[in-house]
Amino acid sequence: MIIYDKLNEVVKNTPKSGIRKFFDLANTMEGVVSLGVGEPDFATPWHIRSEAIYAIEKGNTFYTSNLGLLELRTEISKYLNRRFDVLYNPNSEIIVTSGASEGIDLVFRSLLNQGDEVIIITPSYVAYEPLVKLAGGTCVLVEAKVDNEFKLTKQMLLDAISDKTKILFLNYPSNPTGGVMSYEDYVEIVDIIKEKEIFVISDEIYAELTYDGKFCSIASFDEIKDQVILMSGYSKAYAMTGWRIGYLCANETLINAFLMIHQYSSMCASVIGQIAAVEASKNGDNAVIEMCESFHMRRNFIVNNLNRIGLKCFMPKGAFYVFPSIKETGLTSEQFCEQLLQQQKVAVVPGTAFGAAGEGFIRISYAYSIDEIKVALERIEEFLVNIKSV
Repeated sequence: MIIYDKLNEVVKNTPKSGIRKFFDLANTMEGVVSLGVGEPDFATPWHIRSEAIYAIEKGNTFYTSNLGLLELRTEISKYLNRRFDVLYNPNSEIIVTSGASEGIDLVFRSLLNQGDEVIIITPSYVAYEPLVKLAGGTCVLVEAKVDNEFKLTKQMLLDAISDKTKILFLNYPSNPTGGVMSYEDYVEIVDIIKEKEIFVISDEIYAELTYDGKFCSIASFDEIKDQVILMSGYSKAYAMTGWRIGYLCANETLINAFLMIHQYSSMCASVIGQIAAVEASKNGDNAVIEMCESFHMRRNFIVNNLNRIGLKCFMPKGAFYVFPSIKETGLTSEQFCEQLLQQQKVAVVPGTAFGAAGEGFIRISYAYSIDEIKVALERIEEFLVNIKSV
């Protein structure tokens, strides 16, 4: 039997993550400075870890409700209201997922019928397009431009909408660009969303890491709240990537639809992770602020130095990535990253890992120590000097 021929056709045609490609290659080499993966270099704060340890010692290792611990859903509701002026009923409008990534999959599989269109702002995180296709949907890619700080404009949205549009997918602050949408930016598109009766998935996993001004959630607009699915989690803001705790907030009818899949595919998120997340929500605000301040400092350092050495770089207003242009080198994004890795042992991600609109850019994560960032910048500068001398 030729097993490969028996696989699902969509799965066979799904490419490997461009982020992991360079990460895996870097792991085979000695002395590599890797700025490729979007994972905080901080350990999960001790008070969160200790709460999880205590739960294990007490034997609290059983299933939770499919929706997740009510205590956690209550704390999520309080947190969103406290930080972002958004209110959801913990009993019926919140579901805890195994990371925000499971949440994305649940929403697409719950909402999409064959051929339904999903508008995605690109460059975009690598998982969005494959998950749309695996759910039977069609991606409509809208290219955001650095000249407009990678935002979605009213005209861009109008041009992308068709009679098959089911979902507008937003990710602000953005991975990979660091772009942010303000309250004023959302005002321009809210009426269109309401009139066209389309759903909005708002991936707000980087909401806490907003540096210039206050973060605004599109779920805060009451006139479209029932059309919005707010998606977030604990990985980035609390340095809890490996705990795999995310959540979805939405209208009760939508939550019940997500629950239909979640109850069969994963049952519930890890109870230990949920207990840790309760502690994070209750007592983690100070740690979030401290980590955000550190990322803010690193952002300023890396952007200023990238521009100094000749890589034109937009100042991102959120997340922990920079997206500098490498167009003046004459290399493609793939060529730049491959040669940088081989010649200077620095691993970054080609912009094309985030879609064709990423050509001419690279993504660098600054969720690493300032010492690692300094070494990487020195090596990148030497690489650029060598290119020019050829």
